[in-house]
Amino acid sequence: MAPRLTFHGAARAVTGSCFRLEVGGAEILFDCGLFQGSKTEKALNYRPFPFAPARIAAVVLSHAHIDHSGLLPKLVRDGFAGPIHATPATIDLAGVMLPDSAHIQEIEVEQLNRRRARHGERAVEPIYTGADAQACLKRFVAHAYGEWFDLAPGLRARFWNAGHLLGSASIEVEVAEEGAPLRLLLSADIGPEAKLLQPEPEGPSGIDYLLCESTYGDRVRPPTTDESRRAALRDEVRAAIHPNGALLIPSFAVERAQELIADLAALMATDALPEIPIYVDSPLAARATQVFARHASALEGGAALRRALASRHLHFTQTAEQSMALDRVHGFHIVIAASGMCEAGRIRHRLKNWLWRDEATVLLVGFQAAGTLGRLLQDGAPSVRIQGESFEVRARIRTLDLYSGHADAGELVAWVRARLPIARDVFLVHGEEPAIEALAGRLSPFVDPGRIVLPVLDEGFELTHAGARRLAEAPAPRIRPEQVARLDWHNDVSRLFLDINAALAAAADERSRNVLVRRLRRVLDEEAQAGPH
Repeated sequence: MAPRLTFHGAARAVTGSCFRLEVGGAEILFDCGLFQGSKTEKALNYRPFPFAPARIAAVVLSHAHIDHSGLLPKLVRDGFAGPIHATPATIDLAGVMLPDSAHIQEIEVEQLNRRRARHGERAVEPIYTGADAQACLKRFVAHAYGEWFDLAPGLRARFWNAGHLLGSASIEVEVAEEGAPLRLLLSADIGPEAKLLQPEPEGPSGIDYLLCESTYGDRVRPPTTDESRRAALRDEVRAAIHPNGALLIPSFAVERAQELIADLAALMATDALPEIPIYVDSPLAARATQVFARHASALEGGAALRRALASRHLHFTQTAEQSMALDRVHGFHIVIAASGMCEAGRIRHRLKNWLWRDEATVLLVGFQAAGTLGRLLQDGAPSVRIQGESFEVRARIRTLDLYSGHADAGELVAWVRARLPIARDVFLVHGEEPAIEALAGRLSPFVDPGRIVLPVLDEGFELTHAGARRLAEAPAPRIRPEQVARLDWHNDVSRLFLDINAALAAAADERSRNVLVRRLRRVLDEEAQAGPH
């Protein structure tokens, strides 16, 4: 039987990466990431896997980012007992990221259950616990770039440097067949050409099937150098300076935070910026920075990071008390805090303290997935809800796209072209629909459009000699394709609450507010009388 490949995440979306390969009775998982975005998508994290974890023979992990690794502890808890193959640096980073992810989930579920108890609703359990994360870490097996390792009889893989993150890798897979082996390449996340701490991405050529990420498939950034990136950051910081203000930078705690630290310290060291306190408000970023320091000799730009870590302007907050003390800092300062899409972590507390102030600036430096708080801010929402509270957005919201860990459209096209010849099909994954469709169009001059496949969630394919063939017996997807990477009814309700509050605040007097409330109540009463639709 031909190998089968099923897309259990990052299908017309950028989170939840998880691809399952079935070969000769063996099932291999490539990544097992956390879903982010709307509540509809995040609910998938709590649901059972669409496969039996105990049947998975091995996992191959491309890199440590949570949207690729974040459900591994749940996989182990639910019965997976095989090895998790990764590069040594990925294992080091996973050692700090997965326990941190578990801690965040435990804290957020505790807060959620307090709210649910007030409404008489039953408590929910975290997706996994710190103990689950520790059990998961015991299953990791390290492999250097270029080193072949066996996954199952007749099936082997090796890593290529993807230039995206410390330890990140594209994954080459060989399936033994009569004559020549079947060769697959999973790009995972491909880094841009100009990245402070990473080399340009690599990969083999002459493959049969390619899975290629598409995060920025619809975007071309201007050519970037270290100097131009730092100049752009300098301009954003200068524009944000206010004697009573703050610059908040939501950031991935891993790599992006370290790049920002290095560039800000370099700008201050050369007097391109005045001396400004920099607070890294993330225990994970502090621990990840120690991992980067250990690997600095292997990093491009590692010397710049070492110098930055010695800066007297740099401060890390570890405890909750230290974090809360940032609300009392006087004078202009910079706060770098996770998460990068403002979905969790301490950045939400910083936003609650600063979003409603004119003297604040929020600088978004990474991709913001649909349905996330970061995307709402980026799209110009006049007000937002954070942990059940409404906040007017008076802070300046800015975007600086030069710190992205992802290749842009032109770089992706060049990377795919370097993989030619591709004998069979190209699957475009890890991108929202406009980006995937745009990249498909850019590839069409040298890849037959009939050979470009845009899978949807939980869709499976046979990898035949003639090309990919959709599985007719595949189960229904866990959520409909139109619900993926979209705002959902939870977002609509939050927006409605904000609009109602704004309308009530704008009403001329008490009588006008009462009229508005009666009209809203009338609509609800009519809906109740009409019954279910």
